[in-house]
Amino acid sequence: MISPGTRVGDRYRVLSYIDSGGMQDVYKAYDELTEETVALKTPQAGQAKKRFHSSAQLSGRVNHHNVAKTYDFFESQGSFYLIEELVEGTTLEKATLSIMPQIDPHMAAYLLIRIAKGLAASHNAGVAHRDLKPSNVLVDDTLTEVKITDFGIATLADSLFEEVVRIGDLTKSTSGTIRGALPYMAPEMMFRKPGDYVGKEADIWSLSAMTFRLMTGEYPFGEGMMVPVNVQNNTRTRWPSFMTTNSQFAPLAQSLMEIVDECLVYDKSKRPTAEVLVQRCESLCFNYVPRTTGTIQRRIGATRGFIVAEDGQSIFFHDDSIYGKLSAQLGAKVSFSQYPGAPAPRAHPVMVLGS
Repeated sequence: MISPGTRVGDRYRVLSYIDSGGMQDVYKAYDELTEETVALKTPQAGQAKKRFHSSAQLSGRVNHHNVAKTYDFFESQGSFYLIEELVEGTTLEKATLSIMPQIDPHMAAYLLIRIAKGLAASHNAGVAHRDLKPSNVLVDDTLTEVKITDFGIATLADSLFEEVVRIGDLTKSTSGTIRGALPYMAPEMMFRKPGDYVGKEADIWSLSAMTFRLMTGEYPFGEGMMVPVNVQNNTRTRWPSFMTTNSQFAPLAQSLMEIVDECLVYDKSKRPTAEVLVQRCESLCFNYVPRTTGTIQRRIGATRGFIVAEDGQSIFFHDDSIYGKLSAQLGAKVSFSQYPGAPAPRAHPVMVLGS
């Protein structure tokens, strides 16, 4: 751990510890040259520093609004550091599935097109991520800013996968990194042989697996070491019925389901490219207004009610605007977008959060 106040590389002053991934530790730091706040990353003990350097060079080639920008890479006193754009917020995993059963189709479409655009820019630069999952996507507090992080850093895990190749059986691996990545891992990564190259097609699979998880709250092929078995046997989790039972959301949900189905195909040559995926998403009819949270304050009859927002404002809602597995009971915490209305603003969509 690097203590706050530590000066690194004669330029970066560590402000605080942010988090750690499977391969690196992340800190908030102040760049004394540019006077900007940045993310400072360093490989954890035992990780291959040469791979970290190579990964930094790869990620630095990608320049897109939906990809966290790599600013600098250097070595100081025997340690390697990567400087990246700081996203004030959290991971997509923590912003969504840690507090809600699933996301609604409008949010799903918004996230899908932005992540797909980031992937398209990366693939055009000749860079594949290969470890795309909700914890590698950063969002701000309103879920408006969406940025893929750790482009190329996933190559740090190559030694782990090479070990699996030598073992000859992914299910025998004891690596927590591999187990955590499995629900989103493309089959060509799971079952690769020595000399096989895993490229951009794997990112398309991972993005669609992630979208399935976000939209349903379930993993498309289960968890843990059952994932390779289910992928090989094409044993996939069914789309839940709640996604299309509400006519307000059914058309968009159905379109998203079709896109995901086209991407989750075993034969990588049949998956759409990231650019085609962006085009498909641009044809969708959806609207995204930054979300806020509140509490169901009172009900009017059987189908209407009011939400009290965090700022104390009273927001009208109708049950037709509720999406998801849970019902809007009195006192329930909800996430919603707000639109003008009279005599009170209108909430749509409304999603009940988990307890």
